[in-house]
Amino acid sequence: MKTVAIILARGGSKGIPKKNIMNFCGKPLISWTIEQCLSVPSIDSVWVSSDSDEILNVSTEAGAKLIRRPEVLANDTATSEEGWIHALDCIEAEIGTIDLVVAPQVTSPLRHSTDFEKGILQFKSGNYDSMFSCSIAEDLYFWERKEDGELDSINYDWRNRKRRQDHSPQYIENGSFYLFLPSVIKEKNNRFGEKIGMVEMEFWKLFEIDSMESFRLCESIMKNFVLV
Repeated sequence: MKTVAIILARGGSKGIPKKNIMNFCGKPLISWTIEQCLSVPSIDSVWVSSDSDEILNVSTEAGAKLIRRPEVLANDTATSEEGWIHALDCIEAEIGTIDLVVAPQVTSPLRHSTDFEKGILQFKSGNYDSMFSCSIAEDLYFWERKEDGELDSINYDWRNRKRRQDHSPQYIENGSFYLFLPSVIKEKNNRFGEKIGMVEMEFWKLFEIDSMESFRLCESIMKNFVLV
């Protein structure tokens, strides 16, 4: 299978300006994801799609191939699916048909290259058409406020609370990365197809950067769990 990694990284960021190229544990944030992908034997090439010259310059220094994303596909209303489809069209015009896409999230640097390799192997062996990375939700009990203002539990029955060990496993789609066949996203305009798989990651790998508080938290986890 010809497998490519497509990393979407637009320049605009409302929460943290220039988030994708901020110094994270000694290097630009996006460089971690690029280097992780480049270390995976099953990934043939790594591409960064961006509307930002700064991001593209940093990405090429880290070893990625570049795709200039149109501004219309990099605004606040553009979807990831639109960005991936545009990138796929550009890549296939250059190197031919692609069999599998690995789509990692820049703001989820808490991972190892072996997570990608594990996902690709499970994707192939399970004959899936799409896959998401996940973490097991242990002791996470979710509630929501209904229209009448009353609170009610979502993922368990508070009226008949079970012991923790009696619950069936529940999985969080952690957003670290996705895998999908090009035909799936092009035909459905969706990262998920008909046969969806999941690859499990450690719980601490689910944290992502969307604020300065989470940035500091992820730096601490990176230093103590990855860079040791």
